[in-house]
Amino acid sequence: MYISTREIQILYADTDMMGVIYHANYLKYFELGRGGLVEDVGYSYIEMEESGYFAPVYDVTATYKKPVRYGDKAFVRTWVEKNDGIKTIYGYQIVNGEDEVCVEGTTTHIIVKKETFKPTAFKKAFPDWFQKYEEIKKK
Repeated sequence: MYISTREIQILYADTDMMGVIYHANYLKYFELGRGGLVEDVGYSYIEMEESGYFAPVYDVTATYKKPVRYGDKAFVRTWVEKNDGIKTIYGYQIVNGEDEVCVEGTTTHIIVKKETFKPTAFKKAFPDWFQKYEEIKKK
């Protein structure tokens, strides 16, 4: 299984009144990780869109285990949890500078045509990309 890691730049504006990262901001960090993983394996969401497709979020989960505060070091780890040819599920961990898991989550994505938003099979639209995910996904 391949795991991509990206450092998160935590801005003061990302925090809430309790001085911790506002819960919805973790979705931005998931996106940072997902984009990094796609880049790491040699593909691009821009190229996907240029070829007439989007990969919208179909479902998202997040479990908050430990707060991350402004000034903390934090990283997002991302991997392909499941890749069935229709849906791709990415797994995430947000860890702090001490390597403690602070947030765990997943996002599920489908492929749709840009003009119609009609779903299409990932393995049909992007067979090489699908195959790469098969090689790196969680076993």
